[in-house]
Amino acid sequence: MIEIKNLTKRFGTLLAVDNLSFSVSEGEVLGFLGPNGAGKSTTMKMLTGFLGASSGSISICGLDIANESLAAKKIMGYLPEGAPCYGDMSVESFLEFIADIRQIPAANKKQVIADVVKKIELQSVLGQSIDTLSKGFKRRVGLAQAILHDPKVLILDEPTDGLDPNQKHQVRQLIKNLAKDKIVIISTHILEEVTAVCTRAIIINHGKLIIDDTPAGLASRTPTGKLDDVFRTLTGVAA
Repeated sequence: MIEIKNLTKRFGTLLAVDNLSFSVSEGEVLGFLGPNGAGKSTTMKMLTGFLGASSGSISICGLDIANESLAAKKIMGYLPEGAPCYGDMSVESFLEFIADIRQIPAANKKQVIADVVKKIELQSVLGQSIDTLSKGFKRRVGLAQAILHDPKVLILDEPTDGLDPNQKHQVRQLIKNLAKDKIVIISTHILEEVTAVCTRAIIINHGKLIIDDTPAGLASRTPTGKLDDVFRTLTGVAA
């Protein structure tokens, strides 16, 4: 389980995340929504230990992210916004590098990489340097590195950004399959992704929790049944 209690983050006078509390259990896919500047990416960075909280606590499967950061990171996979990678590396070399960093045994490394390459459909670009890839393929490489070590927790920031409709469908199906024995949190601005993948959705605005409900529960809050209308009503911003 992930437990977030009274999480707050300040950057000088800017209050980016404001006393945020929620929990996520194994098997759940949580959609993390909010307008630009709502605090989504800041929260994701604190969840993964890349950014320290001003106050509050985060527990990842019983591990405190502030005091047991390394142990917590070992059981997490993280796809950050923009999916930064080493652009001069080939896709294959990059995944081999990640496998070594994740301490995947040498005897298993080749098969583990082959399985992930097949899942994400990267066979055609394995020998290409990452800098030469399209935005969609770069995103897929980012997703591949996030799941390479079969983590218990997946934190995905805009996982289908830049993908074409078929690729989006494939990645969403992959996330649903992976979620059976994992905790998955997806930050997204694509509301159809929430309906397609998520079992639950949280909307934040100005760093505060606005609502926590199932996608169906959210949709029932407006006469139209459209998540766009729910989002606009709750945040004052069009999705």
